[in-house]
Amino acid sequence: MSDRETDGALDLTQVRTFLAVYRAGTVTAGARLAGLSQPTVTAQLQALEKRLGYQLFERLPRGVAPTAAAAELAARVAGPLDALELAIGRPAQAEPAPEPPVRLAGPAEMLATQVLPALAPLIAADVRLTVTAGLSDELLAGLRAGQYDLVLSTVRPRGRTVVAEAVTDEEFVLVAAPAVAVHIDQEQLRSEGPAALAGVPLISYAADLPILRRYWRHVFGVRLTAEPAVIVTDLRAIAATVAAGAGISVLPRYLCTAELETGTLIALLDPADPPINTGFLVRRPGPAAPHVEQVAQRIRTAARAW
Repeated sequence: MSDRETDGALDLTQVRTFLAVYRAGTVTAGARLAGLSQPTVTAQLQALEKRLGYQLFERLPRGVAPTAAAAELAARVAGPLDALELAIGRPAQAEPAPEPPVRLAGPAEMLATQVLPALAPLIAADVRLTVTAGLSDELLAGLRAGQYDLVLSTVRPRGRTVVAEAVTDEEFVLVAAPAVAVHIDQEQLRSEGPAALAGVPLISYAADLPILRRYWRHVFGVRLTAEPAVIVTDLRAIAATVAAGAGISVLPRYLCTAELETGTLIALLDPADPPINTGFLVRRPGPAAPHVEQVAQRIRTAARAW
């Protein structure tokens, strides 16, 4: 079979279906978006791939992952097809299919304290969300596999399969409760470094003390070799544990601003060059569904105030 119709044009219905699946991330969600049955969508995608002569999606256990060729095709056809839809409108008998939920993922603490409150107004505009919390590396792998539409990552992604934009910088602060801080010679800490913290329990996100090690290296210029007294994989829980007087830790400032202002936590140091971690908004290349774009833009706008 030729990859073109006899008049030289691709089948627009198949191209519309392709774009719906590309934007939705799964065949099932794409079928809802296109107002078609799932078997029909699958058949149209297979027919389009046969016409074009190349694969558009890799089938995964959960969803589909667009190929580089699919991203290129979507970039070419999205604008003209959207303009055509606006020009001719939908058939009078067709009910507009609701957009699928925007699949958003990121660190639990950032989602809970910054991102979701910023997105709340979009819910009144019929934007739906499915939100997943996790570690950046795992979430970026899921994005590449088509499981998510947008990922907030504290790790800079590598490779050309995703597009990342820096949206925020988080400053890290060494904190303690007042009852613990009173026993730490902060003048000695400023002049002599971490020797002033000998014997003080460390509260960490992981056994290898990733955030604490980075702070020690950046501020004190030394390698941290210690065992954490408490390991808890939620920075909000670390803040609560430190505030209760269990020990010291390093937290992003956005997560402990209120506690620092009320005195529940004390910043043990105020270095001129504090450690900074950049947060990225990451997506697959190519055009996105309107609600995905709305969510992304809302995050960009809100991030300017974080």
